[in-house]
Amino acid sequence: MNIHENPEISVVIPVYNDKKSLEKAIPESISALEKITSSFELIIAEDNSNDKSKEFVENYEKTDSRVKLLHSDERQGRGKALKNAFSEAKGDIVCYYDVDLATDLDHLKELIDSIRNGADIATGSRLMKNSDIVRTTDREIASRGYNLLVRLILKSRLCDHQCGFKAFNKKQLLKLLPFVYSLHWFWDTEVLVRGQRAGYKIKEFPVRWRTGTGTTVKFNDIFSMGTDILKLWWQLR
Repeated sequence: MNIHENPEISVVIPVYNDKKSLEKAIPESISALEKITSSFELIIAEDNSNDKSKEFVENYEKTDSRVKLLHSDERQGRGKALKNAFSEAKGDIVCYYDVDLATDLDHLKELIDSIRNGADIATGSRLMKNSDIVRTTDREIASRGYNLLVRLILKSRLCDHQCGFKAFNKKQLLKLLPFVYSLHWFWDTEVLVRGQRAGYKIKEFPVRWRTGTGTTVKFNDIFSMGTDILKLWWQLR
C-alpha cells in the first residue's frame, strides 16, 4: 500500500532516543496490524533524538512504504508530537501506543474494533478489575493516587488516564485537538477529560501491561501532572 493513499488505520509511536526499542516495536507493530487490516500506516513521531533513531526509521522506510518518519528538529514534548502526528495521519482511525510495547499488542484488535464499532475514543486500562499488570509498588501507588485525583477533581468517569494505548475516530479527535493544550505527559489525561466533557463515547477496557525497559516518565513528571490537574480544573470551571 502506498502511504500517500488513505489507509483505514494510522498508528503513531512517539519516540525520543528509543532506537533499541524501535528495533522490536516496528516489526512487531507491522505483524500485529497485518492481522487486523490490509490498509494502514505506521508513523514514528521522532522528537529530535540523538541516538540514531531518525536514521533507523529512515532506513526502514526504504524497505516498507507503510512506515513513515515524522521528525522534529526541536524537542516538542510527547503531547505536541502526538498532536502533530495525528494532524498528519491519513487514516480514519488513529491510535498510538508506547514504543516499549508495555501494553500487549494482542489488545490492538480490541482497541481498533472499539472505534470501528462506534466509539469516539478507546483506551486501555491498567486499573480495571481484570487488568493484568506488573510494576513496582511505588509506581503503582503513584498511578492510583494520580488517577484518583483526576476522578475527584476533574470528575472523570474513567479508571486509568495515562495508559499509553489509545485510539480515536480521527474526525472526532480533530474537533477536540484545538482545545488540548498539554505538550507532554498530561496530554493523555487532558484528551480523555475533554472528550468526556464534549459528550464523546469512550470505551475503556482492561489490558495486560508490563513495565517497559526504557520508560522516560520521571517522578518530577508525575508531580508536574498534579499541577496540570489543577490548571485544567481552572480552565473547565
